[in-house]
Amino acid sequence: MKKSVVFVIPFLLLLNLQAQNSEKICFKVLCYNVENYFDCVDDSTTEDGEYLPTGMRAWNYEKYQRKQVNISKVIAAVGGWEGPALVGLCEIESRKCLTDLTKYSGLKNLGYEFLQHESPDARGVDVALLYQPQKFRPIHDEAIRINFPTAPQTKTRDILFAKGVLPTDDTLHVFVCHFPSRLGGELESEERRIHVASVLRSKIDSIFTAGSHPNILIMGDFNDYPTNHSMLKILNAQPPEKDIEMNKLYNLMFPIHVSGKGSHKHEGEWGALDHIIVSGNLLNPLNKIFTLAEDAHVFEADYLLENDEVFLGKQPFRTYKGMKYQGGFADHLPVYVDLWY
Repeated sequence: MKKSVVFVIPFLLLLNLQAQNSEKICFKVLCYNVENYFDCVDDSTTEDGEYLPTGMRAWNYEKYQRKQVNISKVIAAVGGWEGPALVGLCEIESRKCLTDLTKYSGLKNLGYEFLQHESPDARGVDVALLYQPQKFRPIHDEAIRINFPTAPQTKTRDILFAKGVLPTDDTLHVFVCHFPSRLGGELESEERRIHVASVLRSKIDSIFTAGSHPNILIMGDFNDYPTNHSMLKILNAQPPEKDIEMNKLYNLMFPIHVSGKGSHKHEGEWGALDHIIVSGNLLNPLNKIFTLAEDAHVFEADYLLENDEVFLGKQPFRTYKGMKYQGGFADHLPVYVDLWY
């Protein structure tokens, strides 16, 4: 039986490492559910009619371009002059959306390539990974298909898995996820998220078994909070506290969520539905690339928010409020983490 490797960061060593962060290179990872980034082209194989010029939302090229500008503004703002090394995106309709975003928007000079697979989602929305080839060189990628044994007719997004080489010559295993929604009720839909979490966990276990202390990063919109069963028990993503074990998973959004903050607001309450989860090895400051629990953040720029007229305070500034177009960003805020090498 394998023994778990545990490390405790002495207080003085932690202070010293934090002081040295300014001398290290930042490898920034952003995760963003952009909410319905549809092109204006009819796909006869999906239910995309709502987001066509003839559809109920009168989605047109002008609105599409504004959505593209908004997404690129967020990515550029989080990443600064260089942009994040990796960007996980949820609710992307097509390769056209990704090509336009990376080649013809404000991101065009940042050198992004992308990975994406068409999933069986009824509406045609997928997850995607933007990457800068000089910082992440993919050597394998695949779509992990989700099949529900008790409801084979139910379709959902694939999990995107990519394995790539970092500037340190280390391998990073990256997962981009968009778990089934809470449509119909949290409890009524929970079984589907638990099943997807079990599929993801199985893949994670195979990586832990095959490699010695692998670097794993999981991100996406999980439609569950860090404390929900799918995340805490099935995926087994724990809060990043003391006695980190190399071959366990830690949810960097856990402290943010329990503090009453998050990336999404529901009935007046903020919470973290969007997560960045890492293997313990990435929390090891002696690793060639690492992060600290406090290096994870919600990006909450003022322009991403609007007044919440019902529950007071602020809420995400969406593209539509109901059926009224207002040209906002998304119903989720982006989350990001700084890794250092």
